[in-house]
Amino acid sequence: MAVIPVELAGRPYDVHVGATLLDQAGTLAKGFMRKAAVPIVADRNAYQHHGARLEASLKAAGHQATWYFVESGEGSKSWDELQKLTGWLLAHGVERGDHVFALGGGVVGDLTGFACAILKRGCGFVQLPTTLLSQVDSSVGGKTAINADAGKNLIGAFHQPSLVLADTDTLKTLSAREMRAGYAEVIKYGILGDFEFFEWCEANGTDVVAHGAEAVEQAVARSVAAKARIVAEDERETTGVRALLNLGHTFGHALEAETGYSDTLLHGEGVALGMVLAARYSARRGLLSGQDAERICKAIAASRLPSEVADLELACDGAKLVDHMRHDKKMDAGTLPFILLRSIGAAFLDHEVSLDDVAIFMDEQLKAS
Repeated sequence: MAVIPVELAGRPYDVHVGATLLDQAGTLAKGFMRKAAVPIVADRNAYQHHGARLEASLKAAGHQATWYFVESGEGSKSWDELQKLTGWLLAHGVERGDHVFALGGGVVGDLTGFACAILKRGCGFVQLPTTLLSQVDSSVGGKTAINADAGKNLIGAFHQPSLVLADTDTLKTLSAREMRAGYAEVIKYGILGDFEFFEWCEANGTDVVAHGAEAVEQAVARSVAAKARIVAEDERETTGVRALLNLGHTFGHALEAETGYSDTLLHGEGVALGMVLAARYSARRGLLSGQDAERICKAIAASRLPSEVADLELACDGAKLVDHMRHDKKMDAGTLPFILLRSIGAAFLDHEVSLDDVAIFMDEQLKAS
């Protein structure tokens, strides 16, 4: 088991990565359970696969699980679900000093974290991520949110967890597609800031997607360590360092929006395709070599992640996709900064991107064969 500290001033916490962590939750999270009853928000699928293990662990430590279930999918990150959840937490007497546990993927973590951020002006929460994407990305760093009609994650708050237990055994229940979607966030850390890790991903990516235990644990631990360093340096995305974690997201979120945030394009798939687009657009701008851009594309395609926009067969043009981008959270005084690349492992924030030029570029990508 690896333990990665997230070194925030006055609010440090640990991320545990390894097998059987849910079976140890009663011991590892003992300091965050003040009462006999422990409120747990869970995705129904996660509960079906892992709920009994967590319940048994808490029971052995003298606690009883009290469950609140949410449906799978982005539809649960809504005002309506937030109101229901906060009402349930209040009805169960959750106090500021209490901790709510979140068992599931990024949807459950985001919803629970935001509810805890606003409940009585802030109570604690513990992340128990059960998907590869949530283990390497959304469970760490304190970004919590729900979706709005205007776009994804537009209503939220920074609210750090007190503990993260990333049990890699939970990933065995994921489909190949879900593993690939999570792997997109793994290789992202190599592309944006660690060429050596990118090379490791080129060599081991297929093993990660195939649930190779050693490869999975190393992928999660190295990804979490990378994110922890960035979050510790720029918790609230004020210096631009943390913004680099959005590599691929501006393009990807636009594609997700155009496909209705549906199973047509999972979030991780959108990020993968977005990174290919960021690399190709960087090459178009003369910032990145065409060779590096295509190497990124090949590494992503090798894991059977989407790498060509044209394959989506979208009934829109580049201007429509740029309209989606205008709702991006990073929009500032009418300008949208893009995370682009100078080389593999060297991402940067570019404030001089013309959205008109992006629309032309996207038209080209939509029509590419």
